[in-house]
Amino acid sequence: MKRLDPLIHEPLRLQIMSILYIDEMSTFNNFKTQLDTTDGNLSQHLRKLEDAGYIRVKKTFEGRKPKTYYYLTKKGREKYLEYIKTIEEILKIARSERGK
Repeated sequence: MKRLDPLIHEPLRLQIMSILYIDEMSTFNNFKTQLDTTDGNLSQHLRKLEDAGYIRVKKTFEGRKPKTYYYLTKKGREKYLEYIKTIEEILKIARSERGK
């Protein structure tokens, strides 16, 4: 059995990856609202995912207001799907062991 990716396994980062997998794009403020976390905490987790190449950041302006968008990279999508597959394998083993 594969090991769970520790970068994704952290709860807030797993939620970030899940949001991006489903919605394909999110803003910093959207994450803050959905995840009920502080700016500093969210920034730190987003940075770790960005540094690993799992997400990419696009900064724009709407009028004079900066807006930051986040997207999964190809690598991030692959790593997320790998993570989900590993969880499914763990659950399958647990269910089969429970039935013994």
